Amino acid sequence: MSFLKIKRYFIIITIAGFIFTFLNFYYNTFLLPGFLLKDATAKPLDVIIVPGVQYNGLKWNIVMKWRVYWSVYLYKRGLTKNIIYSGSAVYSRYSEAISMSLYAIEMGIPSEHIFLEIKAQHTTENLYYGYQLAKEKGFKNIAFATDPFQSNMVTPYVKKFKLDVSLVPIYFPILSNAQMKDFEIESSKAYQLNFISIEERETPEERAFYSKGGRIPLGNE
Repeated sequence: MSFLKIKRYFIIITIAGFIFTFLNFYYNTFLLPGFLLKDATAKPLDVIIVPGVQYNGLKWNIVMKWRVYWSVYLYKRGLTKNIIYSGSAVYSRYSEAISMSLYAIEMGIPSEHIFLEIKAQHTTENLYYGYQLAKEKGFKNIAFATDPFQSNMVTPYVKKFKLDVSLVPIYFPILSNAQMKDFEIESSKAYQLNFISIEERETPEERAFYSKGGRIPLGNE
């Protein structure tokens, strides 16, 4: 085979790979969330679990903003009756769950419909511990609500942990129409005194292990 043919095949394969990657990204980010939202909310959810993300005590980052706005949208549209915010103080001194709840309250969510799961340090733990809290509270119709990227990552663990939970990833066509303004919160309420960063408590190998559900007792809901 001549060099030109090899070069032509390489270009074709590269273009095909790019097209496949783009279509996969577009489907998982903009199409699939719409289908999952429709399925999961065929009847109102009892509760959604919203996983945390690092907060610096000054201003929420765009990922936290997305997740909180999505949870508020689902609540205000009557698609969920309650919200569980999940997340410990992991990389900073501020509890992720408490920080998100403070924003949600500022946005009009009644505190009696907000629950906090403050043990989780990894996404898989947000899923598992959040689900356990939901069951303890007597909730039956449960969903995990986050951005499509994290939702796609956590999908295999729903089956692995044998959890009866739906997925309602952010549907960006909805959020893109929202005026996502900032809010001020009293961040001191989320401040944790006895804090040690996860980067000091766990080695990279341990973090990789726990991020895959290393602390989760398999076979138990």
